[in-house]
Amino acid sequence: MIPVKYLNKVRGILEHLETTQLEAVDAAADFIVNAWDCGGVIYCHKFGHGIEGDSRSRAGGLVSVKSFDCLLRIRDAVPECLEKKRHDPERDLKEIRAAISLSKLRENDVLFLSSVSGRNRGKVEMALACRDKGVRTVSFSSLAYSSRVESEHPSGKKLCEVSDVNIDIGAPYGDAAVDIPGIEVKVMPVSGVSMACSAWMIWGRAMEKAAADGKPPSVLISHNSEGGPEYNEKSKKIYEKRGY
Repeated sequence: MIPVKYLNKVRGILEHLETTQLEAVDAAADFIVNAWDCGGVIYCHKFGHGIEGDSRSRAGGLVSVKSFDCLLRIRDAVPECLEKKRHDPERDLKEIRAAISLSKLRENDVLFLSSVSGRNRGKVEMALACRDKGVRTVSFSSLAYSSRVESEHPSGKKLCEVSDVNIDIGAPYGDAAVDIPGIEVKVMPVSGVSMACSAWMIWGRAMEKAAADGKPPSVLISHNSEGGPEYNEKSKKIYEKRGY
């Protein structure tokens, strides 16, 4: 059955994470603990199709994981006859760099971002701009996928090459992993499962390290459990007071 085939592919991803990515997970967790110790902030940019939402405001999760997005809009339409003369092929990259520069991102902050293929020009530029600002970056990207594509960024670099730590999410080239008779291409991607799982491995390891140091971070419980709203409000106040 196809559902079982998909589960087997997911099991392969989980084994890959356990056997090859624990060192990278540990390094990413160290960035988080260092940020907490040094007054830094933990940010998540978009993971794939909104998967970063699984890391924010979740029961059993950290209060300190915050959303980050940068979108600079400039309205400057010109006549069609002038468009080619004024076209700047790197305008989108300049906008990203300007947005990062104007943001509250600072040294000791950590930004998590992703590109399954690793070729996305915007994500590469974001990581490079963060590097110039002293912001640590952790990426989720598939090395198997990246090895078979060319970067869209002018530098020729891929996300795994410009981030401080890359979690190899183990997705195959094209991301889809299952063959169904009668369908000419593979279906059912695995990157989302891998990114969500990888992120929780990192959050959990960071919690473990901080708690062992006597500095347990503020966490959330289910809002719908007994005492949930009160507990979460208290956790948020503690976070706002001490930053973790």
